[in-house]
Amino acid sequence: MLLKKDKRIKKASRKIYWITTTLFFIVLLAFYLIITTSGFWLEQIDHFTHVKWVAVLDGQGPDMERTNYVAKLMREGKVDSVLILGRRVFKDRNNADFYVEDFMKQGDFDSNSVFLARHNDPSTLEEARTVIPWFKKRNADTVLLITGTAATKRAAKIFNTLAGGKPHFIVSGDSSYVFVPERWFSNREAKKIWAKEWAALFLSWFDLWNIDTVGVADSAYQAPIRSLSEERRVDFVDLQKMLPSVKRKIDTLSTLQPADTTATQSKDTTTTAK
Repeated sequence: MLLKKDKRIKKASRKIYWITTTLFFIVLLAFYLIITTSGFWLEQIDHFTHVKWVAVLDGQGPDMERTNYVAKLMREGKVDSVLILGRRVFKDRNNADFYVEDFMKQGDFDSNSVFLARHNDPSTLEEARTVIPWFKKRNADTVLLITGTAATKRAAKIFNTLAGGKPHFIVSGDSSYVFVPERWFSNREAKKIWAKEWAALFLSWFDLWNIDTVGVADSAYQAPIRSLSEERRVDFVDLQKMLPSVKRKIDTLSTLQPADTTATQSKDTTTTAK
């Protein structure tokens, strides 16, 4: 009886061992698949041949990879007009000013086709609320969004939900070398981007829960959205307004002061007396 009982115990132990080992390898395989593929789950790349509008969201790095990509698309004739978004970074300076300055150096682009959206929105959701009414007012049909590769799926969901299908937003990544979906775990900065974007994706599901769409009447801009050509005209008008005050200053400086006039008259009187 004891021998049979020992055999049953050994058999049960072997069974538990193999079940535990199998579960361990299954968990290890699942963990490996999640690690190697979860970067792709954040990504959405829509293919296109031509779109009229492209919007460059703020947040690009010092290499200006997003505006560089759009400049390439415009040179190839794949997009017609670009809206460049930027947050306020100084008291009187905005990221959009730096972006457009670098952008215009990359080709002979029509300044009437380059627009600036200066804002101070802290999130993609607020950026969407800022520009969707503007695109609706212009009856845009399809708009290409350029954002970080790891944020493409989230940005597409946010913009299309708030827009209610009009316009339809497609997305493309910025081809950044920092976050590469297939090997994000090998780079410390990419790991931080991965963690941040997964947290932002989960949070966006709550933000978009039962949210209302944005219409033309919901527009609220920190500053008017104007083309680069209009921006230059405004600057020219401002300089014209300054000219009268500058002229008065010059006239004041060129006029002799009373003390100088008295000294001249005294010299003339002395000369006459002699």
